[in-house]
Amino acid sequence: MNFPASRRLALTLVAVLCAVGLSAADLPEAAGGKKININQASAAQLAKLPRIGSKVAERIVEYRQAHGSFARVEDLMEVKGVGEKLFTTLKPYLALSGPTTLSEKVSSKGTRGGPTKKTARNSVPVGKGR
Repeated sequence: MNFPASRRLALTLVAVLCAVGLSAADLPEAAGGKKININQASAAQLAKLPRIGSKVAERIVEYRQAHGSFARVEDLMEVKGVGEKLFTTLKPYLALSGPTTLSEKVSSKGTRGGPTKKTARNSVPVGKGR
């Protein structure tokens, strides 16, 4: 089939939009339905989130005690140590109400991107600086 260029462009655009729409719909699936209610969770429960340690978990609880319940999950970025990148990783696991259903620590493996030191060191081609 030979489609005119404008029709090929339209079909490509539809395919891209469908792919983007499907990947956005899959985000809650990444959390597997496991959520943390950030308005009620203890520091120990918050520490089960990926890339959240005990210090940041304590800061979240302290912030909540000082400022009241979070009105939006995005308000979590007001806590020292929670920036935009980390928030993006956490968002599928966050809830403002309901029970906390996340019971195990979520692995943060693979959430940072980029090569590890070991991978970077071993990625030099043979004969190029060895």
